[in-house]
Amino acid sequence: MHVRQLFIPTNVDLCFWADRTALHEAASHGRALQLKQLIESGASVNMVTVDNITPLHEACIQAHPNCARLLLEAGAQVSSPSQSSHTPLCNACASGSLGCVKLLLEYGAKVNPSLTALTASPLHEACIQGNVDIVKLMIASGGQLEAYDVHFGPPLHAACAKGHVDCVRELLRAGANVNSVKFHETALHHAARVAMVDLIELLAEFGANINASDNLGRKPVDYTTPASPSYSFLNDGFFSFTGNPLSLQQLCRVTVRRMFGTRASELISQLDISHRIHSYLQYSDHPTSLLSET
Repeated sequence: MHVRQLFIPTNVDLCFWADRTALHEAASHGRALQLKQLIESGASVNMVTVDNITPLHEACIQAHPNCARLLLEAGAQVSSPSQSSHTPLCNACASGSLGCVKLLLEYGAKVNPSLTALTASPLHEACIQGNVDIVKLMIASGGQLEAYDVHFGPPLHAACAKGHVDCVRELLRAGANVNSVKFHETALHHAARVAMVDLIELLAEFGANINASDNLGRKPVDYTTPASPSYSFLNDGFFSFTGNPLSLQQLCRVTVRRMFGTRASELISQLDISHRIHSYLQYSDHPTSLLSET
């Protein structure tokens, strides 16, 4: 007789394995008072469902920071993975709850949990959701800029695929590799697909290779509509190698940042250079020329 083997959570005792509890329901619906009463009556904050979902997961999925705080104060495991390996921080980033994200980080949540075929990193989730404040916080907290998600690739690809220009800008300023690839596909390929000229221009300004080919042999321009603004920019834009070449000034900036890699912002801030050049290297402003610098 074949007996089906059930998934048994490894991070909790069997006595805490239960179906969805009143604690889960209270956390999911943001019922902080009920949650507090349940905790005070002795309910375990680390009870998990059959798919390894804790009440803390529920609070973060539904963006209830008050409930998340009650659970953490009562001893909830801050980085407990669900059966699909999502941590509460992943859920908080996906729900766009800055309050939950800050709280979880305060309690020591793993910024870079192990990735599986089913999961993306918290930074990926923030990029997909498009909350630039959470993206900034995750970068500042050490989120890996080149973490690889099976579906999107690195976070930059996720942000470009969803058309979140502000998130893309933060990733690039922090040192994300503008020419990173997944199956030879670059962030610029994604930007071309969503037909956002400002996104394409931003990537080009950070040194994106407009001639990169994906595994089908197609360049970014091949994913645009002929005569569209995106098509025109990639063929004749200021940053196009087939039109006007990059200025020496711009080439120097791209080269410096490429050498520094994912530590670009940190290392540039330590250089003994003028404020104007520092701002230029950090893309804090866009001076037309540095020749007047004294």
